[in-house]
Amino acid sequence: MFDQNTANFILEHADDDVKTLALQASRYPGVDMSTAIRQIAGRQRIKHKVPLFFNNTDILYPAQLSLEQASSELTARYKASLVSGNSFADLTGGLGIDCYFISLNFAQAHYIERNKELHDLVQQNFAALQASNILTHCVDAEEFLQETKLVFDTIFIDPARRDNSGKKVVFVSDCEPDITRLLPLLREKCRTMMVKLSPMLDITQAIADLPGTNKVHVVSVDNECKEIILIADRTGNMEIEYKTVNIRKERTENFSFTPTDESCATVSYAHKLCHYLYEPNSSLMKAGAYRILSERFDVQKLHPNTHLYTSEHLISNFPGRIFEIETIQGSSKQELKSLKASSPKANIAVRNYPATVDELRKKTGIKEGGEVYIFACKVNDGENKIVKCRKV
Repeated sequence: MFDQNTANFILEHADDDVKTLALQASRYPGVDMSTAIRQIAGRQRIKHKVPLFFNNTDILYPAQLSLEQASSELTARYKASLVSGNSFADLTGGLGIDCYFISLNFAQAHYIERNKELHDLVQQNFAALQASNILTHCVDAEEFLQETKLVFDTIFIDPARRDNSGKKVVFVSDCEPDITRLLPLLREKCRTMMVKLSPMLDITQAIADLPGTNKVHVVSVDNECKEIILIADRTGNMEIEYKTVNIRKERTENFSFTPTDESCATVSYAHKLCHYLYEPNSSLMKAGAYRILSERFDVQKLHPNTHLYTSEHLISNFPGRIFEIETIQGSSKQELKSLKASSPKANIAVRNYPATVDELRKKTGIKEGGEVYIFACKVNDGENKIVKCRKV
């Protein structure tokens, strides 16, 4: 797509500021500067999100590279681990990140993208990745479904989550394409349907919008919830299974449960805060695994609406952050003054507490950061407490 001078320039200036480079275009007459800047900007944005693409210097990037909705390599590989078979179709191809990684588990894959410029670029990227099993189609998803005679093992859909005015939507039916309208056609054309949704969407409502869903995966990376994956695979499961995952450098935290597990779990409530404090990871919080954690990990819940837990002995495999409690106090003026004196800098969080983090910072004068963690929360006797601790 560009000559050797431009290719060399891209690699030599890989970490440079693209705005500065644009102003210096006249200094490099032998370089296709607009292409070079587009490639450098794209590589900089993809570097940590999709290392495999970044490390392939033949990968091309579109003029407007939006990575907000695009999967990272970590989450794409996770989705790929959930399905396999002979045939697969990605109805909302985009940058092709999910399509490429999922296609590794299939004999043949189909990439569908209605934007011709993006389709042509990704088609070349698949060639650069030697993904010869991926066939590309520049067509609308619904049109492809109506015209194809194939029945796929898996169909993947990542609908756009903005309306015509650019605002984020809250219902699956407001996404593009509208999967709820396409459901009869989708059921006819695949054995397993996998839908990627924003963590901003309500899971219960999404399940109601997509009847037949029997698995829900809530995926986080470094405790930031990234995506919800709904799967309908015709296994005939009577009850939906929730799987939460938090991908971390040290270890990946996995947890599975059903709504019945959650509703029937025996919860132990804390009469007092013990030696350790536990904060569930973001996937567990999004999935609503509150009661079951007390039963599965033998930890005591601080309050029915305070999703923090405590124990006297360390539960090292708890799926979330673990803290060692240093002090427990109230929120009187004198106590807050003493807290600031001992911890002028701290990470503050509120859980079921009648003040926001900003309000608490303003009241205490405690600056953000450091190794101290402060949780302002309501405990089981109804009192509000401030717990000072450090990460284990």
